[in-house]
Amino acid sequence: MKYITVAVMVVAIFFSCKKDKFTTAPQITYKSLTSNFVDASDPTAVFPSVNFELTDAEGDVGYNDGKDTAWVYIKSLLTNDIDSAIFPVLSSATRKDFKVTVTASLEKATKCRPVPGNAIHVDTIYYEIYVKDFAKNKSNVIKTGEPVLFRCQ
Repeated sequence: MKYITVAVMVVAIFFSCKKDKFTTAPQITYKSLTSNFVDASDPTAVFPSVNFELTDAEGDVGYNDGKDTAWVYIKSLLTNDIDSAIFPVLSSATRKDFKVTVTASLEKATKCRPVPGNAIHVDTIYYEIYVKDFAKNKSNVIKTGEPVLFRCQ
């Protein structure tokens, strides 16, 4: 009887600690940056993108013929500017227990901080990212794991 009680307790702890991967509010996990340096003085500079994994129980993300729109929000922690972008059309994607890797450009959220004399300098920028689905459920907020070094003039 003692072993059965212990076994039941172990199973109960296992199931109570198991976190559901697919929730009504979207969940995001930081993966990587495509690069971590931008030279703003170069007109052909390619801005980095952030890669993150998105899960959602209903899969109500994307762009749905102008009826519904889900958004990605990117905040520069240097300037506190927030930029948003809509998801692409995802109508062909699986809707229940939705899981996808998202790549979002940091171009609009990356701005030079003004310095006296407009001197050349390098800003170190971290970003916070979150998403909202069609029902306006806000995901958790993630922070980029490494900074973007932004050469400004």
